[in-house]
Amino acid sequence: MAVRIPENTKDRGKSTKSKLGLRVNYLIIFLSGLVILICGFLVFLLIVKSVYGNYELKEILPTKENLEQLAYEEKAAMLYPQYTENRFPEGSTWVQDNIAAWETYLGIIKIDYDIISDLDIELGRHMDYSLLILPGAQSISDQQIRQIKKYLDKGGSVFATGGTASYSDEGKWRGWEFFTEVYGLKFNKEIKPDELYKVHTLRGNLPITAEIPTGYTLKIATWDRPMYAEVLEPRVTQVSFWYDHRKEAGLVREGIQESAGIAYGGYGKGRFVWFGFQLNSVIGKQEDYIYFEKLFKNSVNWLTYNPTSFVKDWPAPYKAAALIIPTIGSNIGNVSNATSVLKSVEYDPTVFVDVTVAYRNPTVLRGLSRTREIGIITDIGYLESADDTTNSLFDRETQTAALQFAKDTLEALTGVPVKGMTPYYGFYDENTLQALANTGYDYLVTDSLTDRSVPKIEIRNNESILIVTKTARDDYEVIRDYGLTNLEFQQYTYEEDIDRLLFEGGLYVLKLHTDAQLLSSYSSVVSNIVKYINDNEVWLTTLPQLKEWWEQKGGLEVSYETRSKRRITVEVSNPKKTDMVDFVVQVNLNKRITDIEISSEIINTKLPEYQFDAEKNILYLFIDELGSGETRIYIVDFRNVAA
Repeated sequence: MAVRIPENTKDRGKSTKSKLGLRVNYLIIFLSGLVILICGFLVFLLIVKSVYGNYELKEILPTKENLEQLAYEEKAAMLYPQYTENRFPEGSTWVQDNIAAWETYLGIIKIDYDIISDLDIELGRHMDYSLLILPGAQSISDQQIRQIKKYLDKGGSVFATGGTASYSDEGKWRGWEFFTEVYGLKFNKEIKPDELYKVHTLRGNLPITAEIPTGYTLKIATWDRPMYAEVLEPRVTQVSFWYDHRKEAGLVREGIQESAGIAYGGYGKGRFVWFGFQLNSVIGKQEDYIYFEKLFKNSVNWLTYNPTSFVKDWPAPYKAAALIIPTIGSNIGNVSNATSVLKSVEYDPTVFVDVTVAYRNPTVLRGLSRTREIGIITDIGYLESADDTTNSLFDRETQTAALQFAKDTLEALTGVPVKGMTPYYGFYDENTLQALANTGYDYLVTDSLTDRSVPKIEIRNNESILIVTKTARDDYEVIRDYGLTNLEFQQYTYEEDIDRLLFEGGLYVLKLHTDAQLLSSYSSVVSNIVKYINDNEVWLTTLPQLKEWWEQKGGLEVSYETRSKRRITVEVSNPKKTDMVDFVVQVNLNKRITDIEISSEIINTKLPEYQFDAEKNILYLFIDELGSGETRIYIVDFRNVAA
């Protein structure tokens, strides 16, 4: 029987359908969600790339290997050298003192470490550590030697001090076989404790001397008999030397080469840093410990493949700098011997003149002042002992009066401002700096021996003073003290000092006197010196140029951040009130890389030209200009090269 549906019921069904709309399509929802998820993942990948640089997808997946790397905490292993301790008399604290010094410095730079035993190394338990520390490990077993070499072959890093493995585990003399094979060094001698300390000079512009003044001299106590060594292989870099040009006679080149006290290099796939002294042998004032902490931290950074960076001391492409300072005393006419030579090479130095000589020879002085800047030599007192311990310089008021009188006298004679001063006896003190600032001098050239081979800016009464100290032998020493009248011997002696400053990366300062090298019979050597300087990538500069450059460089701030295994950022800031031009930022990547790309997170940032030294793993950024108050952040992307 047919059932008849009422008309009003059919109308209600239609009404319900129209209110509910179309039927839900779950496939469309699923596909839309999948598209959104994929887009979100791609955006995530783009964000990761923008922050951390290039990467492989397998590196960010939550695999067991990646999770283990996230959980892995990098540690150093420090050997407690029991075999070495057994060599010392009962009750000796030599090993404990060394361990305590290492613990102090590792704590300062916040490196986590475990102390391991000789047996741990023999059993290979050090293999899982990225850094192995051997503090004065003189006595080690044959099995330890095999295990340490195996560790280095696999890519481990060793930080060691003293004569590693020179004795067996039984305390018997073994020799220098390990030292020569692994460190690539030849043992030359120990320093006897005849004096309290020995001066130890650091080279500049190296990965492990970053942010330490070039030519800085550490004071190392001699009670532990520090070691002289000599680099034998190109895989090893000499960082420092014991040779003291201030006191020691002999050939400078050989003296430096044979007296290495710090070296770093590679063995197998691994790395090492060697100090020829114990950490607790460093003595001195607070500044010495601050710079040694930087040396220690830089060494660990290099061993653990972390970068360091700094602004190079000199404009590109120079490796060192030089100042030639003609000095007029007696025989004033001989200054023309220097000026004619220097004019031929377009070098226009500041000429220093004794105020009494200037007063007696106004015509000669006015002739000089037409073409070049004049500095003054004047008496501010003297030091009774060569080691600067007995200070008899005048008080501040007397020094101020002497400097003001000399300046007024010379400016009245020449009509040009006088900005430079050198003390008659070569030395200065705090009163001198105050007096210079009060009387309007810009630079001080002194014979004082300091702890570096680069200039220093001192601020007094809001005035900056460039201090240029003695860094090389002058012509009085070469001709008068050494008795070198042969021109070839004179030239060789000057070139030795230039080579030393090139090795350090510092400033070569040569004073020439009218009664010595500027005599007619000797003055031809000057042109040969200038040629040698120009042929060896040394910046031949003047005092005004040097002051301007050093003030600008000193105001620059450089920092870096490691974003990932393939990216770092380098931030360069210029907080000074003046622009900085034509400088070089050196970035020590400390690992083998290739395919370098430089970019910036900020649009329209001017990118620098760059050069990469693949042998030394150093990136040079050539920045032509950085405005006052300007900061730039450069992104450095690269690809790592497998060891």
